Amino acid sequence: MKKFALCLALALMAASAGAKEWKTVRIGVDASYPPFESKSPDGKIVGFAVDLTRALCTRMNVKCVWVEQDFDSMIPALKAKKFDAIVSSMTVTDKRRQQIDFSDKLFDAGTRMVVHAGSPLQPNAQSLKGRRVGVEQGTTQETYAKTYWESKGVTVVPYQNQDQVYTDLLSGRLDASLQDEVQASVGFLKTPRGKDFTWAGAALSDPKTLGEGTAIGLRKEDGELKARFNQAMKEIHQDGTFDKLAKPYFDFDIFRNR
Repeated sequence: MKKFALCLALALMAASAGAKEWKTVRIGVDASYPPFESKSPDGKIVGFAVDLTRALCTRMNVKCVWVEQDFDSMIPALKAKKFDAIVSSMTVTDKRRQQIDFSDKLFDAGTRMVVHAGSPLQPNAQSLKGRRVGVEQGTTQETYAKTYWESKGVTVVPYQNQDQVYTDLLSGRLDASLQDEVQASVGFLKTPRGKDFTWAGAALSDPKTLGEGTAIGLRKEDGELKARFNQAMKEIHQDGTFDKLAKPYFDFDIFRNR
């Protein structure tokens, strides 16, 4: 019994020594996706997901530090420990789960195509054949377009960030753009830049490529950090903090996207 107790004590001490004491959490973000993550004129990273993450970090009693990263290299950078969590409108998919883990859902946002007002284009391969559609690199929208449209004569053009997509859409170098519906609505169509553009068709749905829900991306070995994020999210939903943070940005339930 004494040997067993000693072994147990040593095991507990080893586990305790191996556990990371989270005082600072580095957050990977692509700040080109308003209203979720973007940069203000003075260079600060702002947006709903930023406000939400700060609230979560406060509940967890840790300091948030933002680390900018292009979206298409988010997962490799997380695995290389450049930062500790991805908060950048990342949709949960089975393919991504093979590489990293995810927190509970942050919010829901669909996928929808934007075109110039008056354009007859619809979000299907037949309508888009011979046309150019812009997507952000590494997104589920890029995966969807390349899976279902590219082989049927649609030119899918990836960009480093979402702002570059809109720049080429405005210049006429693109016929359409495919992105998060909420981002396109609040971050483009409802802004002066988007006044001559509109939706094409309804929101798309394909769990295989577009996934279901947006969450925080985490390394598979950081189970404790995942548990702390999930507990913090549970608390901010229970006390109304989530709804209070969402209200300035959305006139609908962003958690359920309705």
